[in-house]
Amino acid sequence: MSRTARAPLMTLDAALADLLGRVQALDGEETVPTFEADGRVLAEDLVSALQVPPHDNASMDGYALRVADVREASQVLPVSQRIAAGHMGEALQPGTCARIFTGAPLPEGADAVVMQEDTTEVGGDIHAVHIHAMPEPGQWVRRAGEDVRRGAVVLARGERLSPASLGLAASLGRAQVRVVRRPRVALFSTGDELVMPGEVAPEAMPPGAIYNANRFFLRTLLQRMGCEVSDLGIVPDRRDATLAALKTAADHHDLILTSGGVSVGEEDHVKPSVQQLGSLDLWQIGMKPGKPFAYGSVRRDGGAGSASGQSCHFIGLPGNPVSSFVTFLLLVRPFLLKLRGVPAQRILALPHAIQLPAHFVVSRADKRREFLRVRRNASGGLDLFPNQSSGVLTSMAWGDGLVDNPAGATIAHGDLVSFIPFAELLA
Repeated sequence: MSRTARAPLMTLDAALADLLGRVQALDGEETVPTFEADGRVLAEDLVSALQVPPHDNASMDGYALRVADVREASQVLPVSQRIAAGHMGEALQPGTCARIFTGAPLPEGADAVVMQEDTTEVGGDIHAVHIHAMPEPGQWVRRAGEDVRRGAVVLARGERLSPASLGLAASLGRAQVRVVRRPRVALFSTGDELVMPGEVAPEAMPPGAIYNANRFFLRTLLQRMGCEVSDLGIVPDRRDATLAALKTAADHHDLILTSGGVSVGEEDHVKPSVQQLGSLDLWQIGMKPGKPFAYGSVRRDGGAGSASGQSCHFIGLPGNPVSSFVTFLLLVRPFLLKLRGVPAQRILALPHAIQLPAHFVVSRADKRREFLRVRRNASGGLDLFPNQSSGVLTSMAWGDGLVDNPAGATIAHGDLVSFIPFAELLA
């Protein structure tokens, strides 16, 4: 009797392309205060109604003058006026200079600023100064509109707002911005072995029980990604309980994210339950850790308060903590970015890797693309966490990034490897 050949595992790149092809940006927008818009995705172009800065202004404390009036070093010019930031001066009288402070508008007729360190007050009096440095036109002057031009699109729809872009929006006078609504995500874990911290003391843990670590880091990662999270807790390893949890979650959320139950064991009920209530479109990827990753959809019943659309996205992460963490960073993160309205061309599935020397050896090649937990050392290389098991969450807390090692590749000490910092994946 012949055994049917098993189809090859889908590559990570193919799985990600498929995943992003199945998700569209959320419908729904809201207006929020600019102060509260960090990390949100713009639902409008921000067009400037003014130019920034509005006038030519001084970029240093010093003296505004006409370059033509300074014919030699140590030229003495009388000070005809004093201009502070927020105040407009008078037109500059020929042959004089104006005491000026950083940010103050340049007076009409002036074409340069000499910083005060290049001047000396005449006789300790600020009615005249020695100009010790020969100025050049435009010196220490910020031109009107050099930051923002009137009518320019300063921040485009789909831009993910950062502290810098919030400051830029404020510089345009925007106290509020229009943003894409937050994704609503239902999160639950499966497993009769799971116990919540605080419910049972370590010394009282029953045999086979473990604390539910995944729930903590997944909830935090979702919140960092700007999601509204409904934590549905731990679902027992029963088909009826799993079906009930999926049905409830689908009606009121955009995404159901689970941890555990997507493998092939008799107590893994998530995968068959999703297939019963909807469809399973991706399952098992050629990556290590993270092979049991699953994607599909769960039909909505359309009851009162049901979310728009016919179905809810479903993503099932592996139960092992490192597998769950890594697949979130590499697959769920870009999925959520597109769901939130970030244009596909702006989504980097993997940030550009840094080539760094390996200060370790991997002598046995794996048939899957492997993501190794590493940490930069003082010598400019990478150290490998000694235990790369998918159950060792310590490796994620210890490391500061992943080495992306191709399938079938070994690593010799000193080889340049592709390092992806956690700082980039968690940004």
